[in-house]
Amino acid sequence: MIDKYTKNKFVKLGLYGMIGGLIGYAYYYYVGCSNGCPLSSNWYITTVYGFASGLLLGMPQKKKPEDSGKEQATN
Repeated sequence: MIDKYTKNKFVKLGLYGMIGGLIGYAYYYYVGCSNGCPLSSNWYITTVYGFASGLLLGMPQKKKPEDSGKEQATN
């Protein structure tokens, strides 16, 4: 049943985005500074950056076309 949902690219992107957002918020919570760091001083900025990073990692990549044997060496 889970396999059915993981094959849907929008569900997969959403999962990657949520995981990235959670990682971004965790970065803010555990590492972020409170006085002048432009990226990690606001929780919503790090969460959005984490979400965007998760989306980029979850994007489907183009597959290389398989060689159908057209370029086989003949003797």
